[in-house]
This record gives sequence, structure tokens and C-alpha cells, in this order.
Amino acid sequence: MPKYSTGGGGGGSDGESCELCGRSTPKLRRANVAGANLLVCPDCAPHDDSRHGKRQSSDDDASGGEPSRKKRAAQRQAKMYDQAKGDAKHWEKEGTNYEKDRLPYLVSGYGGVVEQARQDAGLTAEELADELETDEKAILAVEQGRATRAGVGGSLIRKLEERLDVALVDE
Repeated sequence: MPKYSTGGGGGGSDGESCELCGRSTPKLRRANVAGANLLVCPDCAPHDDSRHGKRQSSDDDASGGEPSRKKRAAQRQAKMYDQAKGDAKHWEKEGTNYEKDRLPYLVSGYGGVVEQARQDAGLTAEELADELETDEKAILAVEQGRATRAGVGGSLIRKLEERLDVALVDE
């Protein structure tokens, strides 16, 4: 099955498969097929519109030079294929640093523990956030049990444990 028609079928993502027919071969070349820039094998190379000049008369409607329905469909599919490939260059340049402020394993029900301890201390979430020099949204995320999804760091958990005299880390 053609790779670009399904957005992920055919030859896989190894970069050595024809994007038109899916055949694996190391002899790929760039071709413009119905307005889509693809890597094609030698068997599909004759479909390259740029080699034959623009075939405007057969690919365009008679009403003002609009692209045909097939050509527009091929262009949309090629665009979707390009979007699905993604771009990981920023990871290569910047890398990742998961140890920067790693969130430790938290005890079950940690949100309720923090909320109850804060209320027992007579503090609002805003007051606690000001005291710990953090954002109120981070405090609320912890109290609601969303520390991981909110990107709360381990340093805030340690500050909360110390200030509220509670155990939040599951060791």
C-alpha cells in the first residue's frame, strides 16, 4: 500500500521506502507527483511531473486552471504525511534533563494531606504560595493530586513537607 496514502503504512519509517508504492530500496530520488514532493523508487520515477514539465491541461480543470480533485487530494495527503513525521531537531540540540528537579514518588492521597495540613496551619493556598515563593497554581495542583501533570518539581514537595510538617514522599 502506498506510504503517503495512509500516513504510516507501507515501508515504515526507515527512510528507505518509496513514498508512492512502499517498495524498499536504497535508490530513492525526489519527485513531484501531483504536487506532492516525495521520495520515489526508480519504478515510480516516471510519475515525476517535474521531469515532464507541468501537465496543466490534464491536471487542471478547464474552468480557470484550478487543480483537479485528484491533485488536491494528493496534496492534502502529502501535507498530512509531512505533519505526521514531526521534527525532533530541538531534542538533538537541547537534549533533555529529567534530573533537574525530579518529582519523587508521592504517597497515596498526598493532595488531601497537603490541603488538610494547610488548613490546619490556618493558611490559604495563596498565602502558602507566597511564603514558599511559588505560584498558587502549583500549590493547588498538589492539593488536587495533579503534581505530575502540572510539572511540579521535587523542590516544592520538599518545601511543603518541611513547612507543613507532613510526609509526602513514598520511600
